[in-house]
Amino acid sequence: MLKQVIHIGLTVSDLTRSIAFYRDVLGLKFVGQMRMQGEATDKLFQRENCIVDVAYLNGSDELQAPPVELLHFVAPECEKMENSLFKTSISELCFYVEDIDATYQNLLAKGVEFLSEPQLFDFSAENLGKSKAVYLKDPDGIILELLQPM
Repeated sequence: MLKQVIHIGLTVSDLTRSIAFYRDVLGLKFVGQMRMQGEATDKLFQRENCIVDVAYLNGSDELQAPPVELLHFVAPECEKMENSLFKTSISELCFYVEDIDATYQNLLAKGVEFLSEPQLFDFSAENLGKSKAVYLKDPDGIILELLQPM
């Protein structure tokens, strides 16, 4: 029935700031931007007079790596909620990196907020191998993860 993930959508409070973060800080490629409004948009989002600015950024040219979709609700404004790993929701968006320690240091120097330093996990006994991972926050506090298989 389902074939593949097409994109990962994140609702943000400031589209320009979020594009800059995902493009300039994290290094994703800006693909394009559009404005959605009208009857179909109202029905899709179940809001009257809904206006949504949408941007797409991609970190990979491979089909199995879906783009990040940033949604900014111009009208009505969205409610800002504190993101937490401990609330039922999508917990994080994870990005593969080749050198997590260097990426961590680079992003730390750019002022990115991390929840910890990179941590090593060994799940070899479960046939899941070893990896290093770290959580960080985007400008809206959305939790992102960096992962390096070891």
